[in-house]
Amino acid sequence: MQELDPQPAIRVNNLVVGFGRHVVIDHLSLEVRRGEILGMVGASGGGKSVLMRSIIGLIPRQGGEIEVMGATITGAHDRSTQHAAGSWGVLFQQGALFSSLTARQNIQFPLRENLVLSEALMDEIATAKLEMVGLTAEDGDKFPAELSGGMTKRVALARALALDPAIVFLDEPTSGLDPIAAGEFDVLIKTLQQTLGLTVFMVTHDLASLNTVCDRVAALADGKIVAIGPMRDLLQSQHPWVRAYFHGKRSQMLQPQAS
Repeated sequence: MQELDPQPAIRVNNLVVGFGRHVVIDHLSLEVRRGEILGMVGASGGGKSVLMRSIIGLIPRQGGEIEVMGATITGAHDRSTQHAAGSWGVLFQQGALFSSLTARQNIQFPLRENLVLSEALMDEIATAKLEMVGLTAEDGDKFPAELSGGMTKRVALARALALDPAIVFLDEPTSGLDPIAAGEFDVLIKTLQQTLGLTVFMVTHDLASLNTVCDRVAALADGKIVAIGPMRDLLQSQHPWVRAYFHGKRSQMLQPQAS
């Protein structure tokens, strides 16, 4: 494993997020190290995606502090947050591609929004990103409706990488993929993380991804991080939800990784 930078890429301190009287994130604290893949698990509707969206400023916080690469995140319209957004890319659940744009145009979208580049250079960058995620230049001419589930995820990942971010946020990246495609996507994430030195914050319920890709796993329950560490530590946790999640019938495939 590569040596990690001691300064955290993401620091969340005492974060509170809610909707009306319903508190989803309850005084949560978390640090994500630079250069690691952190997997975030939790019950369905338990706040995993809310936490991710709060970190990138899409959902307002009611209390606490968020820092990404040293910048304070307060909200989507805040100048500090908008500046910090250049340091991250996001793969939303199901890809969230623009259906009226080709794959190439989807990848170029953040370039058009943030930079002033010639069409030729944008085409060159889009092709490079397509190849980076295992697709071809010809795939760039396809519309989202013409892409398989795995190709859709890869185009969405290429778009997340368009601005060469330091951090990539992945929301259920293998959701909807068959086991073979999911395994290939896991390998792609790990390869890109190691090659580009990325920090990866991955919300997932995929037990195989957690076991094979993540450096550490954080478990979210009752609005807080109740366990965090390498997979072997999570498997030994005595927290009721963590035990139920990692020792249920569908988790028998998991084996502690050698230290």
